[in-house]
Amino acid sequence: MESLRKPSQQRTVWQITSLVALMLLLSGCGINNLPTYDEKVTSAWAQVENQYQRRADLIPNLVETVKGFAAQEQETLTAVIEARSRATSIQVDDSILNNPQKLQQFQQAQGELSSALSRLMAVSERYPDLKSNQNFLALQSQLEGTENRIAVARRDFIKAVERYNTELRTFPGKIWHSILYSDLEPRANFEATTDNADEAPAVEF
Repeated sequence: MESLRKPSQQRTVWQITSLVALMLLLSGCGINNLPTYDEKVTSAWAQVENQYQRRADLIPNLVETVKGFAAQEQETLTAVIEARSRATSIQVDDSILNNPQKLQQFQQAQGELSSALSRLMAVSERYPDLKSNQNFLALQSQLEGTENRIAVARRDFIKAVERYNTELRTFPGKIWHSILYSDLEPRANFEATTDNADEAPAVEF
């Protein structure tokens, strides 16, 4: 009986050892890269959303402050309010990452809001009392910081999508995609709209 158990035990040990070796080999061959990169894309997108939402949340107070000193600039104020409304009306969730057209619409709406804000800030130059108002100065500082954070979040998202999409199309990611992760699709990315797409939008104060 002892002699029968030993080969059986040796076979079990060999099977476990082989399984561990196979797992280590597979982990070193990028088997986990695609889901890892996919999660990083989702996380980077969440940061983009957060920063755009932060900007949207600042706008009502900014508009009210400007209105208190420059109510006659109704056309500019209305343009900002309407651009904010369009930007926040787009339903945004993870599905947008698989829909280039929807992402482009989102990007366009945010770009229109950036332009409207730039015009609003240009108007403020004509009102010294507004420019020296503490509430306006605080909002201006927050908006500047938010524009910078938007630029950083967009840059990180673009890099995350490029890394993920590249993994989908190159070896060994292409192999693992066909075998294990066929449900994962290429992700949509922001399109550069200016020559300085990686820089924060110019908001003249």
